[in-house]
Amino acid sequence: MKTTLGLATTLALLAGAGHAEQITVLTWGGTYARSQVEAYHKPFTEKTGIVVVSVDSDNPAIPIKAQVEANNVTTDVVDIEYADAVRLCDEGLLEEIDPAVLPPAPDGTPATEDFLPQGLSDCAVGSIVFSTVFAYDRTRYPDNAPQTIVDFFDTGKFPGKRGLKRAPKALLEMALMADGVPAAEVYDVLSTDDGVNRAFAKLDTIKNDVVWWDTGAQPPQLLADGEVAMTAAYNGRIFNAAVTEGKPFEVVWDGQVYEYNLFAIPKGAPNREAALEFIKFATDTQRLADQAKWISYGPARKSSAGLVGLYHDGKTEMAPNMPTSPENMKNALGSSYDFWVDHEAELTERFNAWLSAS
Repeated sequence: MKTTLGLATTLALLAGAGHAEQITVLTWGGTYARSQVEAYHKPFTEKTGIVVVSVDSDNPAIPIKAQVEANNVTTDVVDIEYADAVRLCDEGLLEEIDPAVLPPAPDGTPATEDFLPQGLSDCAVGSIVFSTVFAYDRTRYPDNAPQTIVDFFDTGKFPGKRGLKRAPKALLEMALMADGVPAAEVYDVLSTDDGVNRAFAKLDTIKNDVVWWDTGAQPPQLLADGEVAMTAAYNGRIFNAAVTEGKPFEVVWDGQVYEYNLFAIPKGAPNREAALEFIKFATDTQRLADQAKWISYGPARKSSAGLVGLYHDGKTEMAPNMPTSPENMKNALGSSYDFWVDHEAELTERFNAWLSAS
């Protein structure tokens, strides 16, 4: 049964409240959380009087599952990746959200037609498109800079340590693209035993040169400290280090793996009516464009694209720094959420065994 939480219900709730209401949003921290605070939280509080408390997690899906299963839910809104949104919804751990309650585009286009593909699911509403890319330190390669995902795996031509996330998602896809598999064929190949073996064989070629990371804040720090010459990373983290902190980092978009983050409401959220009002507000056309002033992640609505302008420094054009920029999509792969919902457990087990092997 759909959980439709209307504005009238929320207004009645607020009218009867004797104190300032608040909601808790569980998200990923760092620059990303700051972009949400500036684009969503502050204007939402100004409009409604509802205080938004932001809480950070390395992966918000993990504590949400624990909270709901323990019947001790302290989170009202959670920011999660699409595969987790589908999985948690299927497990009955998230409230369903009727897309009919979401605001239309400014021209009246319904939300169901305005969100990008995979921007909506039964229990979640998309906010941004982010990408796993690789980036390098320009000072390490002043004369011959890497240009393609093949170069990331070529430690002979481009010497130096490589940073990689300690997880198989995106990593196996990038390994296959580096091994010559066209982006459009990656999941067909990865769905076979031979394809999985091929991906791990490609990883074997750089295994001894890898520095592993676990959280999004680590890759730019690894580059800054000189521990790696190149690293896989979330594109927004590298953008922030390069533009805000002046680091000599360059993103290579070739072989990027892009995916969505979405807002959801945990089953049993203490303030679910206010939580839905926040999601409706945060995912309207203007608010999604506003987030792009603070981080280089693409809005999940089509109608937001034309409103993306300058970074908050007032001079950096954001459109070319978005994963969804046409120039950056020439050899890009959209993460297959269905594939990872079906295969993440087994591939994580295989990955961990590979890591521990000498």
